[in-house]
Amino acid sequence: EKFIYIQIKLLIAIIINIKGLLMKLSKLALIILFFMSSMLYADTKKELLFYIGITMVKPINELVENFEKTNDCKIKILQGGSQDLYDSIKSSQVGDLYLPGTLSYRDKYLSEGLLLDGKFVGFNKLSLVVKKGNPKNVKASLEELTNEDYKVVLGNDQSSSVGKASKKVLLEADLYKKAILNSIFLASDSRNLIEAIKSKDADLVLNWHATTFWDNNENFVEAIELDDKSSAKSKLVLNLLKTSKNIDLTKKFMEYAASKEGRMIFKKYGFLNTKDLETFDK
Repeated sequence: EKFIYIQIKLLIAIIINIKGLLMKLSKLALIILFFMSSMLYADTKKELLFYIGITMVKPINELVENFEKTNDCKIKILQGGSQDLYDSIKSSQVGDLYLPGTLSYRDKYLSEGLLLDGKFVGFNKLSLVVKKGNPKNVKASLEELTNEDYKVVLGNDQSSSVGKASKKVLLEADLYKKAILNSIFLASDSRNLIEAIKSKDADLVLNWHATTFWDNNENFVEAIELDDKSSAKSKLVLNLLKTSKNIDLTKKFMEYAASKEGRMIFKKYGFLNTKDLETFDK
């Protein structure tokens, strides 16, 4: 019995020691976990979320790639029609920057409080867009959109900046009703307008001039430039969002986009020309 009693005491002592060891190990594990979490948190890059109209994605992508390298951050881009993007911002209440296709979106929604500081970076303008080589001999006139000999596609003004701008210039020229009746369908955004030409669904579209500068488009389409009155030339303005969690970093990106280096990138993609650069700061 004495032997059994001693064995039980030893067993209890071993259990207590094991329990103590486990507690120490548990505490050590927690300390290590906390340390690793702290290290991971310290190394985590700040993330920004940008809402960018489809037409402007090319220059913004290039600017973002440069900015991420020098500022140790990660920028995610959501692209789409300008109206759809604003609706997403409003419903999600998440994001740092908004770039619509025309200034009209800032003018319309500034009073709602989501859009804060603005920064001018270039211009968007409309052009007639046709198949490379202009095989139908389309002239540089909005009236061509009413020509029944052409398969015409216009942008939808309910979802895209290009549709809204198109409607505005066509109404001013008293051609909107005729052009709409002559359209075979309405495209949701500038990308789908280009696709209508490339897929041969359309002979002629009214689209943002800069879309013809895209690498995957320049061999298939070309722009027929319109005069300033007919092109709905509009300022492109970056908008800081009230929902931003990284306001200083977002402002830094905005300044970079409007810098001399940023301007040359926007020029590369057709949003600025030599004359625009000369008057950029005026």
